[in-house]
Amino acid sequence: MATSDPPVEAPARKPSGRTRARLQRSISGVEQPAVEEDNNSLVIYRSVGLGGYGAALRFAGMPLERIALISNSTQIKKDAGHPLRQAVRLAFQDGALAPYRVVGRASIVAWFLQYSVMGFVFQSLDVLLSKTFGTERVPYGSQIMQKPPKEGDTGYIAGSERVKYVAKTSMVPMCAGAIESVVSNRAEVQRYYGIEAFGKIEKQLGSNPVARACGPAFVANTMRNFVMSTTSFVMTPTLYQLYYPQEKKSTTSLFWFGLSLNIFCGNVVAITQQALWGRALDDCAVGGGRAISYARVVREGLATDGLGAFFTPSKWSTRVLMNAPAQGTIPWFYNEVLPLGEKPFLKAYKSARDSILEFITPVP
Repeated sequence: MATSDPPVEAPARKPSGRTRARLQRSISGVEQPAVEEDNNSLVIYRSVGLGGYGAALRFAGMPLERIALISNSTQIKKDAGHPLRQAVRLAFQDGALAPYRVVGRASIVAWFLQYSVMGFVFQSLDVLLSKTFGTERVPYGSQIMQKPPKEGDTGYIAGSERVKYVAKTSMVPMCAGAIESVVSNRAEVQRYYGIEAFGKIEKQLGSNPVARACGPAFVANTMRNFVMSTTSFVMTPTLYQLYYPQEKKSTTSLFWFGLSLNIFCGNVVAITQQALWGRALDDCAVGGGRAISYARVVREGLATDGLGAFFTPSKWSTRVLMNAPAQGTIPWFYNEVLPLGEKPFLKAYKSARDSILEFITPVP
């Protein structure tokens, strides 16, 4: 009886260069598809989401921000009672809604741009520099919930690769912080002085267009934003993925981990820069407006208040009240909430794009 030959399996097709290029490996060592044509739209989606989230929380917490700004300025006097009590009294001396009256349209726009630009720049630079250095991207979304790779596993970063990864992830938040300050610092200064007072100071300073756009005390503002960007977008996801107990990883634990790292790490450092920023603005306002000298600000601050000029428990606690609700919950919102809307967004985006293309494409 004749028998048929066993079926011969067709050789597996090797993925094309295009396909291989469209696979990206995270630090977790798990390859995940990344459709190139969707990358730009997802970056925009995440950036807009961050902007709306940050602006809403910052406006709601404006009284806390006003208290924090005053607490880190020379308006607080040693012999006038508890610093926090002084800050609260000064913040509300013109009524319960006084903190909201210093919020102009520029502040609303700046809050939105501050968080959206920060997210956009971070994502874009992370992609660009990861390709330039030939290293992994910062983990995102479900990747940080995965088990970290061990030595010998695919995706494990060791030796010189780890040095490149650290160098890349240090450059990204520095650039993101500087660009964020370009967008937000001038509006923050306006809220600090008040709209009318800032206009007079700015007029007397007579700064060139670039300095005017950046606003006074730009350097201190940039360093503060660098610290907070590093905490939210690099330290939180990386440390959580690598060192948080695998069996305890969850949306809730990520929320509290990010908030705790913001409060007890990021803000401990950032408060020194926030205090330097506030004192620099007070120095700038002397005589109706003068150029800031950081050496003079630090020297006079240490001579007057010692190390307390730049860090005290009350300064830290008010900074936490202002910053933690928005910045401290960004890792949770960015990695757990935003991914929920990515598929619906891409579906709607593709549908709209196809409809537009169909409309503008001439019928043969």
